[in-house]
Amino acid sequence: MIILPLMKLPIIYGSNETNQNSEAPSDNSSRFQNTSNENNSEQSASPIETEIASFTTKIYTKDSDRQNNISITCSSLNDTTIENGQTFSFCNTVGKATSSKGYKKADVIVDKQVTQALGGGNCQVSSTLYNAILKVSDFKVTERHPHGKKVNYVPEGKDAAVSYGSKDLKFVNNTSNTIKIYASTDNKKVSIKIVSVK
Repeated sequence: MIILPLMKLPIIYGSNETNQNSEAPSDNSSRFQNTSNENNSEQSASPIETEIASFTTKIYTKDSDRQNNISITCSSLNDTTIENGQTFSFCNTVGKATSSKGYKKADVIVDKQVTQALGGGNCQVSSTLYNAILKVSDFKVTERHPHGKKVNYVPEGKDAAVSYGSKDLKFVNNTSNTIKIYASTDNKKVSIKIVSVK
């Protein structure tokens, strides 16, 4: 009978695996912590917005076409930024009212007469904005036109008629900061908020 010598086999302890696994979460948590720090840095660098003016007007008509036009115009105006020293133009910002943009015919005032035209209702948005602008002394209004007759959504003399190519609402941002305009409607009112961005 042949007797073979005993061979020593390497012994693998479970503790090595445990140590390796225990190190992995440590590395991951470090990576998560770094990512968290980066996110915090990005959040802290976000601009600060401070409201400096706001104004709201009531929509008296139930005309769905007019409400549709107001909604489109508010969307076009919303989130508009104006740097300090820059001139804002309502007509250049909103653009011409066309059927391709979704505008419909609604009441407008032309030569003191009420008629139907694409974009009827835009003047309520511009007039709401005008009243918010008047609350900031560092804004200089350089163009504004009254309607041919009194409108019911703002006090007399506080309206701002607009018509692309002929009548505009313009003002200069003479504050030391960039400003942003927020415009919205819920078909019952038009709301304008102006914030200073730092």
